[in-house]
Amino acid sequence: MTVDSTQPEDLRIDPRALFAALRARALRIGIVTLLLVVAAFVLLLFVPKTYESSASLLVEDRSNSFTEMPGATSPSNSGVTIDAVVSSQIELIKSRDTLLAVIDSQDLRSVPEFAGGGSNPLTMILSLSGRKPQPTSSDEVVLQNLSSRLAVAREGASAVISIAVQSADPALAARIANAIAAEHVKRRAGQSLSDTQEATVWLQQQIDTLRVKVNDADTKVADYKAKNGIFAGSNGTTLPDQNISDVGKQISDAEALMSSVEQRASVIRARIKAGQSVDGVDDIRNSPAIQSLMQSKSTMQSSLAEKLATLLPGHPTIKALKAQIAQLDVQINAEARRVADGLDAQVTVQQGVIGSLKDALAKAKAESSAQTKDGVTLDSLTREANAQRDLLNAYLLKYRAASGQTDTGSVLPDVRVVAQAAPSVVPASPKTGLVLGAVAFVSVALQMGIVLFGELVSGRAIYNREVVAPETPVEPASDDAGDPVSPLPDHAPVARPEAPQVFAAAPSRADVDSFGPDAQMFIVPTASVPPQPAPADPADLAPRRSARIDAQMALSNLAADLVLGRVRVLLLAGIADARDAALVADALVTDALERGLSVCRVDAGSMRPSEGAGLTDLCADTAGYGDVVHKVRDGLAEVPWGTLVDLDRRSSKPLTLVEALADIYEVVIVAAGRMGPQSGLSLFAGSPGRLALVRQPGTPKAAIEAAEAGASLLGFSVDGAIMVPEPSSQVA
Repeated sequence: MTVDSTQPEDLRIDPRALFAALRARALRIGIVTLLLVVAAFVLLLFVPKTYESSASLLVEDRSNSFTEMPGATSPSNSGVTIDAVVSSQIELIKSRDTLLAVIDSQDLRSVPEFAGGGSNPLTMILSLSGRKPQPTSSDEVVLQNLSSRLAVAREGASAVISIAVQSADPALAARIANAIAAEHVKRRAGQSLSDTQEATVWLQQQIDTLRVKVNDADTKVADYKAKNGIFAGSNGTTLPDQNISDVGKQISDAEALMSSVEQRASVIRARIKAGQSVDGVDDIRNSPAIQSLMQSKSTMQSSLAEKLATLLPGHPTIKALKAQIAQLDVQINAEARRVADGLDAQVTVQQGVIGSLKDALAKAKAESSAQTKDGVTLDSLTREANAQRDLLNAYLLKYRAASGQTDTGSVLPDVRVVAQAAPSVVPASPKTGLVLGAVAFVSVALQMGIVLFGELVSGRAIYNREVVAPETPVEPASDDAGDPVSPLPDHAPVARPEAPQVFAAAPSRADVDSFGPDAQMFIVPTASVPPQPAPADPADLAPRRSARIDAQMALSNLAADLVLGRVRVLLLAGIADARDAALVADALVTDALERGLSVCRVDAGSMRPSEGAGLTDLCADTAGYGDVVHKVRDGLAEVPWGTLVDLDRRSSKPLTLVEALADIYEVVIVAAGRMGPQSGLSLFAGSPGRLALVRQPGTPKAAIEAAEAGASLLGFSVDGAIMVPEPSSQVA
C-alpha cells in the first residue's frame, strides 16, 4: 500500500513561528506607530477646535391656584402622552421662527462663523463643471449653519430637553444656547396667552347668544302660566296642589281633635259610673263651677275634722257636716256630666267640620286633575329654560376666568429653563486622545495583520505533521556520546514537502519470520532520497553519519516490532518537547500504513483544541467512545485532542479507549506529549503497551535519566530513548 500525498488536514499553523515573526518586527511596528501618532498629533494642532455649551428646559404643567380665577378648570392633557409633548417641544425649538428670532436677537448675521456659506466637495465639483448652485439668501445661510451646530435631544426618559450649540467661540456657544431656551419659553408663553385671548372672544360670543335664548325660554314659561291659569305657591307648587295639601292637613287635625274629645268624655262618664272621684281629670279641674264646689267641699272637710276632735260622730253637728259634704259630691258629679255633654257637643261640631273639609278636598283634587296635562308642558318649558340658564352661568364663569388671566397676563408657559449654558473650557472636537488612540490601534493592528498574513502566505508558519524534521540545516551540536548532530529547533518553520521515506526497505512479515527471532538486528534502513553533494571534509561528516544511522536503527527496530505484531500499543513521550513525540508518531504511522497495517493515532499531548470531539471531551464526559474516534481514510483513524483546552487526568476512560482500539486496529500509537506534569502519560498507566521516550540530539543524559525515572514511577519500563529523526534531505 502506498501513502497518498499530503492531505489538507495534515497542515498545521505554528503559533511560535507567528510570535517569533511579530517579536522580530516589534521594533519596526513601534517606530511606525509612534511616527503615525506624532503625525496625527501635528495635524490635530491645525484642526479648528469647536466648543459646545448646553442649556436645559423642563416640560411641565405650571398652572396653580394662585394664577387661576375661582371656579376655573385647568385644561386636561390626559389624552396626550409625555413622549408626544416632549417631541412636540423639540420640534418647536428647532423650528424656523424660533431660530430666526435668535438670529435677530444675537445678530448672528454679522458673525463670520454663521454668516459664511462654507464650502463642500459637492459645491466645488459643481463649480468646476459650470453648474454652480444658485446663491441663497443670507437668512438661509445663517439658518443652515445654526441648524448644523444645534442639537436638541431629550435627556433619557425624563421631561428635560437639552439644547446644545457648537461654536469656535465658547462664550458665543453659551450665549446662543441660552437665547434659544429663552426664546422658546417666551414663544410658549405668547402661545398660551394667545389661546386664552381667543377663548375669551369665543366665550363672549356664546354668552351673547345664550342670553337671548334664556330670555326667550323664560318668556315662554311665563306666557304659558298666564294663559292656562297656572299659578305657583310660595314653595313653587300650583294652587290646586297647595289647596290639596292644606285641606288634607286640616282634616287630619280635625280628626285628631275629635278623637281626643271623645276619649276625654268617655273617661269622665266611666269614673262617674264607677263612683270614682273625677278631680284628676283636666276638663273637670278647668271648670269654674266644679272648682268652687271642690273648694267648699274642702272647707267643710276641714271643719268636720276639727269637730271630730271634740265631738262624737253621732253629734248633730257632725252629721250636718257630713250631709253637706255628700251634697257637694252630688253637685260635682252633676257638673261633671255637664262637662262630658259639652265634650260630646264638640265631637259633633268636629264631625261637621271634617265633612266640609272632605268636600273641599274633593273639589281641589278635581281642579288638580284638570291642570295635570298643562303641567307636563310647563315642566318641559321650565327644564329648557333652566338648561339654557345653567349653560349661560358656566360660560360666564369661564369668561371671567379667561378675561382675568388675559388682563393680568398670568398665563404661565408649559416649559421653563432649569439650567443655563456656561462657556465650555474643553473643546468638543477634535477629541485628541481618542483620535491618537485610534491611530495607534489601527497602526498596530494593520502592521500585525500584514506580518501574520505574510508568514502564512509564505508558508513559514505552516508545518506538515508528516514531516519529521525541518529542512533547514543548523549548526551541529554534540549528543551524549560527543558526536556532532543536528538539533531540532522548536520554532523552526516547516515547508510542505512530500512525506519522507524513513523506512523504505523494511521487510515484510513473512521475511522476518523466516529469519527468526533475531531478524530485527539485520533490518538496516536504506536511503530513499537523492544523494547530496559530498561535503568538503569527509572526516567531519563521519561522526554525524554514525549518529544518524544509530537514530534510524532505533526507529527501524521499533517499526519492525509494530510490523511483526510484537507491539500493538505504542506510547511516545518527548523528553524536551511534546513535538518530538508527535514527529516520531507521524513517521511510524506513515510506515505502518505503507506496510498495509490498520493504524489509529491518539493525540494525548498537543494541547491544541480541535474542531471535533476528542480525548478531552471523553474525559469530561461530554462525548462517548464512538464520538471521539474519527476515520481519516481506509486503514487510518485518529483521536484528536478535543474541543476543550484542559485534560482531566483523573479519568480512566482513555485507558479503556486504548485497550478497545487495540482490539480493532493492528497498531495504536499514542503521542503523550512532553514528560512532566502536563503529560498525558499518566492516563495510560497500567497499559499493556510499550513506552518509548523521544530525545533530541542535544538532550543531556541527566534529563534522559530523570524521564526514565518518572516513567518507572507510572509503572512503565523504558529501555533507553530514541532520537528524533533528521529530515531525509540530510541523509548522505
